Amino acid sequence: MDNLPNTWEDWISNFTEWQDRVGFNREWMGDFDLSIQFDWDRAGDVIEFGDYAGRPKWERSLQVPQQSMRDALVSMITVQGDTEFASVEQQRHLLASAPTDYDRYAAARIMAEEQRHGWQMAYLLMTYFGQQGRREAQKLLERNAQDGDRLLGAFNRPMPHWLDFFCYTMFVDRDGKFQLGMLSTSAFKPLAASMGPMLKEESFHLGTGSNGLRRVIKAGVIPLDMLQKFFNKWVSTAHDLFGVDASSSAHWSYVWGVKGRWDERKKLDAGIEVDKEILNEEARGHYHDEIVAEVGKLNGYLPEGSAPLIVPHENFNRDIGAFKRQRFTIEGTPFEGSDEAWDAYMDAALPNAEDEAKLKELFKQEWVANKPMSARQIASGIGAKI
Repeated sequence: MDNLPNTWEDWISNFTEWQDRVGFNREWMGDFDLSIQFDWDRAGDVIEFGDYAGRPKWERSLQVPQQSMRDALVSMITVQGDTEFASVEQQRHLLASAPTDYDRYAAARIMAEEQRHGWQMAYLLMTYFGQQGRREAQKLLERNAQDGDRLLGAFNRPMPHWLDFFCYTMFVDRDGKFQLGMLSTSAFKPLAASMGPMLKEESFHLGTGSNGLRRVIKAGVIPLDMLQKFFNKWVSTAHDLFGVDASSSAHWSYVWGVKGRWDERKKLDAGIEVDKEILNEEARGHYHDEIVAEVGKLNGYLPEGSAPLIVPHENFNRDIGAFKRQRFTIEGTPFEGSDEAWDAYMDAALPNAEDEAKLKELFKQEWVANKPMSARQIASGIGAKI
C-alpha cells in the first residue's frame, strides 16, 4: 500500500494505472463522462426505517452514532465498488470478439458505467471516511478478478464468451439492481444519493442481457437445452449474491437504517411489517420472482412447440447459505441417488467441456440476431476504437 492516496486526484492517478494494468484503453470510452453524480432529492432528508427513523439523515460520517455503524457503511460501499471494477476485469477481453457492432458498443458502455460506479464508491470512501476510507479506496484498485481475490466469489468467475456475458448481464447484474435499490433509502445521505444515477445506468446493463438473449433465441443457432444450462449456471450464482440466510449483518444494517428492504418506501407506505431475521431471503425471493417473469417474456420468442426455458429453484447449486453444497434438483427437490448419479445429473444441468467445445463452432455462425446502432450511439464513440 505504498501509494495510498491522500487526495481524490491521487486516487484518480492510481485509477488510470489500474486501467492500464487490466488493459482497458481509455479511448474505448468515447465521450463517456466519468463523473461523480448525486440525486439529493431522491435520497430524502429523514431516516426512513430502523431505530433512528424520523431523525435527519447523516451527511457526514461523524454524524453516524456508532463506530460499528460506520464500519458497516465502509464495508457496504467497499463491496459495491469492488464488484464494479471486478466486472471490468471479467469482461474486458470480450470486446475483441463482439458478435456485432452494437454488442461491442453495449459492452464498452457497460464497462464505462461500471467504472463510473466504482469511482462513485471510491469517492465516498475518500471523501467521508478518513484514512480507513482512503485505504479501502486504494484496495479497490489492487484486488483483481483474474487473480481470484475480489471480495465476492461471483466476481472472480471467468467469463470466457458472449453467451456467458448475456446471461451475466441478465441475471447477475439484476442482483446489482436489487442491491442498489436497497441502499437507495440509506440513512447515510451521500450513499443514498449515489444510488439514483447508478440505478438509471444499471437499467441499460439489464436491457443488454435480456435483449441479447432474445436475439440469441431469434437467431436459432444455440440449442435451447444448452441455453438452459447457462441459465442454471448464472441464476444459481446470482442467488448466492444475496448472502446467507438469517443474516445478522442484514439484521443490524436494517436496525441502524443503513440498508433497507427492496422497495422499502412502498412497503412502509403499505404498512408491511419488517421481519429482520429473513431480510436476505426476502430480497432473494423478490429477485427470483422478477427473473421468472423475465424468462417468461423470453419464452414468447421460442419456436412453436419448444419446451419453455425455466428459472432453477433457489436451492439448486448453492455455494452460500442454508442449502450450501446440498443436493437439490433444478426444481428444488432433494436429489435421491448415488454420488455417481449426482455427478451425472450436474453434468447434464450445467455447461460442461463438451458444451464449450460445441459453442466454439456455433460462434462461427451468426448466432445472435443483428441489432442496428442508433445515430446517437454511433456519435458517442463508445467502443468505436476497439
